[in-house]
Amino acid sequence: MRNLEKVFESDNIIYVKLSKELVDDYLKMINDPDVMSTIVKNAKTYTYEEEIEWINSILEKDGKCYSMIEKETGEFIGNIEITDKGNKVGELGISITPEKQNKHYGTEGMKRMVEYGYSIGYEQLELNVFNTNQRGIKCYENAGFVIDGIGKDPDDYHMSHKTK
Repeated sequence: MRNLEKVFESDNIIYVKLSKELVDDYLKMINDPDVMSTIVKNAKTYTYEEEIEWINSILEKDGKCYSMIEKETGEFIGNIEITDKGNKVGELGISITPEKQNKHYGTEGMKRMVEYGYSIGYEQLELNVFNTNQRGIKCYENAGFVIDGIGKDPDDYHMSHKTK
């Protein structure tokens, strides 16, 4: 593995702190139209400078955003994070590069992030998903989330983790 700082792992994934060493991987993923369509409503192209600024902002506040690295190959899978919503509630988010989709990394990553979230003190975990993102919804359901209402926009779903 490159010079990346490991935080924890699961069966097939190593979770590392965000790294400027991976900026090209981040840009390739976030600027992919298929990935973009599942995480933002108003797509834009991110620049190298914007991505470096984003990495720095997460690292400065010790954010809980991690890059997922495939154990077998050392290749970049995607990013996963927990954002603190206050009152011991964490909001999860994940993005996976197109080359690593449909390999069950999303479900494995979400299950491991749920374990991690509870282990660091969150009492409730939730997420927002576009209602058109059927692959994401299935992944989240496989990781123990249930749809429990309307999301941030009327055509999104809010999902909560059903057990601690």
